[in-house]
Amino acid sequence: MQVLVTGGTGYIGSHTIVELLNHGYKVVAVDNFSNSKKEVIDKIEKITNKKIKFYKLNVCNKRKLETVFKENKIDAVIHFAGYKAVGESVQKPLMYYRNNLDSTLTLLEVMGKYNVKKIVFSSSATVYGDPEELPIKETARLSTTNPYGSTKLYIEGILKDLYISDNEYSIAILRYFNPVGAHPSGLLGEDPNGIPNNLMPYIVKVAKGELPQLNVFGNDYDTPDGTGVRDYIHVVDLALGHISALEYIDKNKGIDYYNLGTGKGYSVLEMVEAFSRENNVKIPYKIGPRREGDIASCYADTSKANKKLNWKATRTLSDMVKSAYKYVSKN
Repeated sequence: MQVLVTGGTGYIGSHTIVELLNHGYKVVAVDNFSNSKKEVIDKIEKITNKKIKFYKLNVCNKRKLETVFKENKIDAVIHFAGYKAVGESVQKPLMYYRNNLDSTLTLLEVMGKYNVKKIVFSSSATVYGDPEELPIKETARLSTTNPYGSTKLYIEGILKDLYISDNEYSIAILRYFNPVGAHPSGLLGEDPNGIPNNLMPYIVKVAKGELPQLNVFGNDYDTPDGTGVRDYIHVVDLALGHISALEYIDKNKGIDYYNLGTGKGYSVLEMVEAFSRENNVKIPYKIGPRREGDIASCYADTSKANKKLNWKATRTLSDMVKSAYKYVSKN
C-alpha cells in the first residue's frame, strides 16, 4: 500500500512515516516547511534505511497537489498538514480557518477526483472543549474554546458529510491528546520555529538555556496543584496509532472516531518535576496569568482504540521526558 502523508516533515508526521516504513508501507510525503525543516527527510531515511518520495508544496495549492496524485498511485492518505498552536489561533483566527479548512477541502477534492477513499485525519482533543466529565469518551459533547479546535471540529463535520454522501469512504478520525517525547534514535523530535506554544518543547528550551524560564499559565485551576492537567502521550505510541487506524480502514468502510492518549493526566508542575528528576537538570519557572482558550483538565478514555484498533500506549512518563531531552542534546 502506498500512503500519502501531508505535513510529513512535522513532528507527528515524521514519526508516523518512520513507523509506516518500518511496517512495510510505501510513503509519498508533502510539506511546505512552514513549521518543520528539510533535514527531517534525511533523518527519516537514516533511521529506516529506506527512501521516501517527497514533494515540497502547500496542500492548499490544488494544481501542485494534483501532480502528486498523477505521478503516484495513492491508496490512502494520512492528513497532518495544518497550523496547530492554540494561543496563536486565538490571535490569528482567520489565518487558521483559511489554512486548515482550505488545505483539507483541496485535499478531499483531489482525492475524490483520483478515487482515493481512505483517509486517517489528525484531529485533536480540543474538539471536546471544557469537558463535562473525565476521562473523556468519544461520545462526549463536542464544543471548542479556541479557533484551532474549531478548525478540527469543522473538518470532522466535513468528513462526516463526505461519508454520508458516499458510503465507499473509509475514514478514521484520531483525536490526539498531548504528544511529547522523541524517537529513541535521538534524530527526530519536536523542534518548533520560534518560541514554543506547547509545554514540552518550552521546558526543553529552558533546559538548554535558550529561554530563561518556563512561563506557567495559571495556578488557580481546579486541579491538585492548580496547574493545567493534560494526557501526555509519547509520539511513537501516537505514530503507531496511525498504523493501527490505517490497517483498520483498509479492511472496513465507514467513519469512526478514536481517542489516542494514555488515559492518565499530569499537571504542568508534575511534568516539570519529572523532567528535572529524570534528566538531572533544573527548570526555573514563573507562574503567570491563565492563557486564553485553555482549560483545567483533559485526559482520555482510550478503551475504544484499545478494543477496536487493537492499540494501546505503552511508553512511560520517564520515556517521554528522557527522549525529549536526548533529542535536543543530540541536535
